[in-house]
Amino acid sequence: MAGSNFVDYVKIFFKSGRGGAGSPHLRREKFEAKGGPDGGDGGRGGHIILRGNAQLWTLQHLRYRRHISATSGMAGGKSGSTGADGDDVIVEVPLGTIIKDVETTEILAEIIEDGQEQIFLEGGRGGLGNLHFKSSTNQTPRYAQPGEDAKENWFILELKILADVGLVGFPNAGKSTLLSVVSAAKPEIADYPFTTLVPNLGIVSYRNNTSFVMADIPGIIEGASEGKGLGLRFLRHIERNSMLLFMVPSDSENIHKEYKTLLTELEKYNPELLDKNRILAITKTDMLDDELTEEIKQDLPEIPTLFISSVAQKGIQELKDLIWDNLK
Repeated sequence: MAGSNFVDYVKIFFKSGRGGAGSPHLRREKFEAKGGPDGGDGGRGGHIILRGNAQLWTLQHLRYRRHISATSGMAGGKSGSTGADGDDVIVEVPLGTIIKDVETTEILAEIIEDGQEQIFLEGGRGGLGNLHFKSSTNQTPRYAQPGEDAKENWFILELKILADVGLVGFPNAGKSTLLSVVSAAKPEIADYPFTTLVPNLGIVSYRNNTSFVMADIPGIIEGASEGKGLGLRFLRHIERNSMLLFMVPSDSENIHKEYKTLLTELEKYNPELLDKNRILAITKTDMLDDELTEEIKQDLPEIPTLFISSVAQKGIQELKDLIWDNLK
């Protein structure tokens, strides 16, 4: 997934279709000059419909569609004929997309299932033709209802990645390397901070033809919850992960402190993130001897912890087993 193609935020103007006007037509035939009202109803305006598509991973396809409009319903005709409905517009979005009001930022819709459809903006109802207004005191009504107005506004579409496991750690903690080892994902890997500029997803194969989805989130730094580094832009992707895998390298000056800093940033952003299951992986352990390993174990957080090395394939299967047990 190229960095330039990963789009998780778009602003779009949606407009449903206006309802067609009812007809005020009066029937006139060769031998019946005053046949009475026979105006039909107007057609319904087109809806704006959101549909979840599991084949989409980003909002890239909507990046340059600034305005999306449905067509209006047609006016009613004579002989009681109803006008045609406007064409609905179906907007396909990746799973995990939320739609917000551009002014209040209130969440108005959420798409999380493949094939899920939701009428986001209803088209205006068609107006009633004059046939509906005939009465004993008004035999020839010469008026009909106009169609309802369209609904329109600017909206924000945001993507929060749906994954089973979210990788959480400072830059250079080994998150991308782990993802490249356990899945077919090919994230950019280099020995400098912020190599990962967009989230990467990988499908991790497990025993008996089962699998789970792992997400590599761009590295967090202290102050990320206040917008520092890549900040708030990617913290929201962690919200949808079923569990969190914290990753701290073995050469960190203080592993416990680094873990607490990561935890604090998540708590500041959204305290509910602390309710998720957590696992700690001590990475880059291929150079550790038994003595150093035991020394590190003396000061670790009280959560399930494993020592792994993605390069040496050390502890990888054990990590998969532990993740699977937590997910199930």
